Amino acid sequence: MTTTFHRLLLVVSWLFIGQTAFAQKPAAIYPGELWPDSEGNHIQAHGGGILKIKKTYYWYGEERRKGLDPDFRYVSCYASDDLVHWKFKGDALKLSEPDSAGKTWVLERPKVFYNGKTKKFVMYFHLDGPGPEGGRSSYKLARVGTAISDKPEGPFTYVRSFRPLGLESRDIGQFVDDDGSAYLVFESRPSKGFYIASLSADYLNVEKEVSFIRSPLEGGAIVHYEGLYYAIGSALTGWRANPNKYATATSLAGPWSEFTDIAPPEANTYGSQSTMMVKVTGTKTTTVIFLADIWKPATQWDSRYLWMPLEIGGGKLRLPAPRPWTLNIKTGEAAIIP
Repeated sequence: MTTTFHRLLLVVSWLFIGQTAFAQKPAAIYPGELWPDSEGNHIQAHGGGILKIKKTYYWYGEERRKGLDPDFRYVSCYASDDLVHWKFKGDALKLSEPDSAGKTWVLERPKVFYNGKTKKFVMYFHLDGPGPEGGRSSYKLARVGTAISDKPEGPFTYVRSFRPLGLESRDIGQFVDDDGSAYLVFESRPSKGFYIASLSADYLNVEKEVSFIRSPLEGGAIVHYEGLYYAIGSALTGWRANPNKYATATSLAGPWSEFTDIAPPEANTYGSQSTMMVKVTGTKTTTVIFLADIWKPATQWDSRYLWMPLEIGGGKLRLPAPRPWTLNIKTGEAAIIP
């Protein structure tokens, strides 16, 4: 009886140890899964952007958690030193209806730049709404909003809204070149394409058109890698995923190549939409990460993220099928988990 009991106890112990080990996932990025912050809450940084200050990465995005005051729109801020583990730093921006945008106004795709001359953090976001005239559409204003702060985590203070270069602007993206030059990327529906425009010296205005890419795409993301510029965009299908495409150019001003798929077209970018590309340069190699959102319009607080290292180089770019992966921030090496 004693021997049988000991054997049973041994089996139960091994089962418990095995289950515990299985439950503790390795420190990695799991595309499409819930992504908990340091407090165990799903990260709320949708349509966001990444800013690196010294050794710290800041992730800004649309905060869409349950229980938010419907009279405000929120931009969250998270901080990390490895792009895997994130600490919630609070609401970088809490904004009530600006510029008579209308009751159903929207704040989307916040992006933050750091201006080394003014020592200010400048936030851009897509600001839209029915406007003072009202109406059913929440996408009539087609403007960008700006806000400013002395600290990366905020609080940011609203400055103003405007149409960049006098043009309608909806989805926006950001790009900072290797020389530190800052650019706003914005989609303009009447022009049937998207613009790359340089920012003013204080980053509070859009100064000059650098390039117009005549392709009806949104979710613009740009990276400069090994002497080439790569631009990714998403078709205009709203919340519904579609085959994202990319083009290349030797100069930011173009000319740009024809757009081609970043993944098998039937995969619809694995259910995601582009928002940014982040380049991690380490001691051994450089990894370019594709950042995208998996939108869930009916349950926006549950929207997920698809981050994957890209296969990139020589004018080619490919998004692999999503799988868990690790990143060594020091060496720049990314590895798929077997």
